[in-house]
Amino acid sequence: MAEINVVPYIDVMLVLLVIFMITAPLLTQGVKVELAEADAKPIEDEAKRPLVVSVEVDGTWSITYDDDRTQVVDADGLLQKSAAIIKNNPGIPVLIKGDKNVVYDRVIQAMVVLQNAGAPSVGLITQPPEASR
Repeated sequence: MAEINVVPYIDVMLVLLVIFMITAPLLTQGVKVELAEADAKPIEDEAKRPLVVSVEVDGTWSITYDDDRTQVVDADGLLQKSAAIIKNNPGIPVLIKGDKNVVYDRVIQAMVVLQNAGAPSVGLITQPPEASR
């Protein structure tokens, strides 16, 4: 009577489980921002991937583009990186994701830097009112 020995398969499965448990939290990167609530229209699905600038509650800026890696930047870094991205991708949507508790001036400063970098328009990311309930 031939039987399959499943013990080696269980060992492999447990090793893979541990590897995935360790790497899964590392794959999700981003900036935790409490978005303002508004009833706005979503971006079209066929639109290009946006350039997103996050304004954290302490006023720091970070930039996220195509590879979904977030980089903290200052005003000069934001100007240089966003200008290069906008130049290489004409018509790219440029969005700001500002924390609802951030000083309004920091969002406006980010918008001015993005306009100086060549963004024809800057959109704001909001959270639908139903998502917070």
